[in-house]
Amino acid sequence: MDSLPCDLRIGTSGFDYPEWRGVLYPENLPREEFLPTYASTFSTVELNFSYYRIPREEQLEGMLERGGSRLDFSIKAHESLTHKVDPASWKEAVAEYRRSLRPLLRSGRLVAVLLQFPYSFHYDADRRKYLDSLLRELDGLPLVVEFRNGAWHTPRVLEALRERGVGFCATDMPDLKGLPQEGEAVTAPLAYLRFHGRNRETWWGSDAAARFDYLYTEEELRQWVPRIRRMSAQAARFRIYFNNHRKGQAAVNARMLIQLLNGSGG
Repeated sequence: MDSLPCDLRIGTSGFDYPEWRGVLYPENLPREEFLPTYASTFSTVELNFSYYRIPREEQLEGMLERGGSRLDFSIKAHESLTHKVDPASWKEAVAEYRRSLRPLLRSGRLVAVLLQFPYSFHYDADRRKYLDSLLRELDGLPLVVEFRNGAWHTPRVLEALRERGVGFCATDMPDLKGLPQEGEAVTAPLAYLRFHGRNRETWWGSDAAARFDYLYTEEELRQWVPRIRRMSAQAARFRIYFNNHRKGQAAVNARMLIQLLNGSGG
């Protein structure tokens, strides 16, 4: 992908999946060897365990070492900042989360902090005010915002992100009422794109694993190639992650997209 006008890297959301043995990892590979093996194929990873628990500094230091100098990192914000916000304590959670990122910041290999908001994060005055406050508290970090509610996908919101230098996360997900439609907006020097799969039947169900159990076809990904090229022309860096993690499908599709971009002259 050297002919693209920016530093574009493709990877997966998460890497520590035992069911990826036989797909990305050898069958008997110990889990402590997953990240070095991942890094031999991909040059970027989006950490998502940080949504469920705030990382320990030594934990991230170990990942930096095992990943090798070539691998860079995006990391999802903790749920206390996006899904389970306590008005009385969220600022304390921000401070704890910021401290945990110090190893990634010192290494220079932190690409993005992803603030992924749920569908229930509606476009209203209170939530707009909270988002503004949160971005201020996290100022200085490379921020990207993903909205699962399509009401946020407006020119006004995009312009507000541009003014703050905050990245907008484009998404590929099912074509369902209320969800964001496919877009290619770039609001910061970093462009960002996440593939979630297109499972219409299971998206609103309680089984999150079934929601992301989807394998993109080559033709579905090929349709993204011209959009990716347009987005890359507006950014200095571009990170693309596949979140359809069941059965190693994210790794399969990430490699497929790399091949498609290389084959297109990108």
